[in-house]
Amino acid sequence: MTTSRTHARTGRLALATGVAGASAAAYVVATERVRADRVERAETLPGDDVIPSPIGSLTNAITIHRPPRDVWPWLAQMGAGSRAGWYSYDAIDNGGRPSASRIVLELQQLTIGMVFPALPNATDGFVLLSYEPERSLVLGWRSPTGAPLVTWAFVLRAMEHGATRLIVRARGGPGYQFHGMPWALAKHIVPFGHFVMQRKQLLGIAWRAEQV
Repeated sequence: MTTSRTHARTGRLALATGVAGASAAAYVVATERVRADRVERAETLPGDDVIPSPIGSLTNAITIHRPPRDVWPWLAQMGAGSRAGWYSYDAIDNGGRPSASRIVLELQQLTIGMVFPALPNATDGFVLLSYEPERSLVLGWRSPTGAPLVTWAFVLRAMEHGATRLIVRARGGPGYQFHGMPWALAKHIVPFGHFVMQRKQLLGIAWRAEQV
């Protein structure tokens, strides 16, 4: 009897260890390709000056096996509705309409202050704060008073062998709220949700650029 109980406990422990190991492995697989390194997380990027003292900052990155000139057009045409989509989960942020799988020439012209709609049929969204073709694009979300609540920067770095490092950083300003939640609570929820959507977007951009 004692032996049977010991075997049972050992079996449960092995099962729990296996599940934990599988979960850890799945996490590593999910995060590995879009993980920013220590230098990328610490360095100053375009748009950081808009919110110099953020309440939160999230940085992800991906290596794309195409030069910046082949990645840039996918960034320039982002936005929901009449634009190309966000390349993430379209059921959530593009009304179920598939994000574009081609470069749309008429969406390549950018002007400071233009709106990248957050959702289809929305009149508000991310405002283009700054851009440098094939180098960086910075979006921002402003409060009704004009104060910056969020910045979302996309930075392209040329790498060896014709590849690109795409670094993306989101920063929240002091007035940012997630669905009215106090930041003490939201700071435990926002990073997870952001990561899920951001990972999908980065993979979506990489896949599209690498098909060129």
